[in-house]
Amino acid sequence: MGSIDVLQFSRLTEDRIGDCVALSAEAGWNQTIEDWALFLRHGTVLGLRTAHGVTVASAAVLPYPDDFAWISMVLVTPSRQRERIGTRILEACCAEAARRGLLAMLDATPAGERVYRPLGFEAIVNLSRWQGVIESGANSPVGIRVMATGDISLVTAIDAAAFGSQRKFLIESLFRRLPQLAFVSHDNTSFVLARPGRMATQVGPLVATNEDAADALLDAALGCVRGPVFLDLIDGRDFLVRNLRQRGFSVQRPFLRMGLKRRTPFGDPARLFVAAGPEFG
Repeated sequence: MGSIDVLQFSRLTEDRIGDCVALSAEAGWNQTIEDWALFLRHGTVLGLRTAHGVTVASAAVLPYPDDFAWISMVLVTPSRQRERIGTRILEACCAEAARRGLLAMLDATPAGERVYRPLGFEAIVNLSRWQGVIESGANSPVGIRVMATGDISLVTAIDAAAFGSQRKFLIESLFRRLPQLAFVSHDNTSFVLARPGRMATQVGPLVATNEDAADALLDAALGCVRGPVFLDLIDGRDFLVRNLRQRGFSVQRPFLRMGLKRRTPFGDPARLFVAAGPEFG
């Protein structure tokens, strides 16, 4: 391979989705074609390509209305990981967010945090990815109902209040892909969604007004899934930690939610129990 100087930036389009999926699979990440399609259709995916057209790095900028953009999918093929490519493409993402007048936000792995802090990203909240295997289901908890198509606007509003921005396109996509794992509380204040992943079902977001509602929604979702499960839990939710440990779940890795020169969260983090994932926030 030549030096980094021969690499060219490009905005990837849907005809390059195979390159994107290959990069995330190579890294052992959980994203699917449907996840990448959301980035390509609703945001900007930057790629670094060789003179021969080989995509060796990617990053996505997903704008959320009014305030911030979510940066994710910062991937570099292993053979090029010592060439400062990750920093270079992240800087381009921050520039794209700034061009749109939006603050850059992201969820960092410990390795990513070492790259992001020198660029001005500051810690906001800690999360942990929990993983486990569900082998048998259970009855739906009291006070929880199956989500319907007519609930999308309601759920979008609940999500926006907790997350800090409206993202109806994401709510619609998650519901369409796995409606049997979408639940709403009977009082219409709380919900949980999930999506199929390359390696595991990803549960989240889960937004609730209180611990009991959050616990019931988690039980409802996990009661309908079989096989490997990932979920990204906001740290400090000890009652959900107990639930997960009883099911044999364990922590896979930590994440740190960060903002560019910002330490305070958007929305109402007290109501956010499980995030949608580091790719979406």
